[in-house]
Amino acid sequence: RVGELEATQFSTTTKLKGQADFFMGAVTYDDRGDCNADGGDCDDDQFTFNYRYTLNLNTSFTGKDLLYTRIRAGNMIKGQGFGNSNHYLADAKTGDSELKVDKLWYTFPVGDSFKVTVGALVENYYMVETPTRYKPILKAFKLGGYGAVMGASTGQGFGVQWRQNVEPGEAAFNIAANYVADGGEGADAVDGLGMFGDDTDGLFLSQVGYGNRQWYVSALYAYKMGSDGSNPAMGYSTPRASTYDESLHAMGLRGYWTPEESGFIPTISAGFDYGWSDASKSGSAEEVKGWMVGLNWKDAFMEGNKLGLGFGSYSSYTMEVKDIGSDASDVPFAIEGYYDFQVTDNITVTPAIFYVTNADGKDQADGEDSLGGLVKTTFKF
Repeated sequence: RVGELEATQFSTTTKLKGQADFFMGAVTYDDRGDCNADGGDCDDDQFTFNYRYTLNLNTSFTGKDLLYTRIRAGNMIKGQGFGNSNHYLADAKTGDSELKVDKLWYTFPVGDSFKVTVGALVENYYMVETPTRYKPILKAFKLGGYGAVMGASTGQGFGVQWRQNVEPGEAAFNIAANYVADGGEGADAVDGLGMFGDDTDGLFLSQVGYGNRQWYVSALYAYKMGSDGSNPAMGYSTPRASTYDESLHAMGLRGYWTPEESGFIPTISAGFDYGWSDASKSGSAEEVKGWMVGLNWKDAFMEGNKLGLGFGSYSSYTMEVKDIGSDASDVPFAIEGYYDFQVTDNITVTPAIFYVTNADGKDQADGEDSLGGLVKTTFKF
């Protein structure tokens, strides 16, 4: 009996996974002089060597739950180089090398099909199924487009997910819904803020999806609370697409498909966003849009290596502006390419290049289009 009892007990365990990333490279502008003369800021074009250091702590108390803690530090300078919002890297970490907790949440199962997440430091996209497979260089291409639907920042929140029970490998339905008080405002007791204050940047995100590990499609709906004093995250959208005085509704479609065998045909990921707001102030966004396509070739040229190509709008842009109408000059575009060279099981070297045009849309300065090149080295342990 003692043996049977011991066999059913579970001891609390914590697993540590770490990663260090080195970034060497630079960004150059079409015309630095014209950019600065036209009110832009194009002085951050020097060659830099930056890093990001991450510790992931995964703790389980029952064997089925997870307390996730991420500790991270970095030294990219906000607004400069690869920390500039007009060409912000997906793996960038701005700061002064201070090691701090930047993600903290607890997930536990309810029955056989549901799981609930409560987070003191969480972003809403961690509480839905990952909608695409493309691994981006620019953060604007993250999750099929980091704009009207998926654009977010760390805050306090909670969510619930349901997944259909099926045999391994079979396609399944999933449903998810969550809420996050964006930007850490859920921890602020000042009048108007807190978890549900009138000025809180509250984000609601829901998802309905269907698929398996080879292919997956999902529809998403985001509601971003807006009013005077609130400004929910819009990723790296144009300034006009990030300016609204009422709540924003946004619909998104995401999907990916992976070939059964690696070769000439790549894994294809894609995303499309459309958002609308009942704006009342002149100059506020009424309709926004964004899209992207990402291609990954597994085992490209050599087993274990990966080739990537992504293109699309740089997050979201406006289609209609209150009292102004549509303006084609607000449309941004970006393209990137990279190659993951797997040196060992734990070391990857990734040369990459990207070009971003009209990232600020209507507010773009002359000569501000940017071309960037870098080499990222990743160490996993």
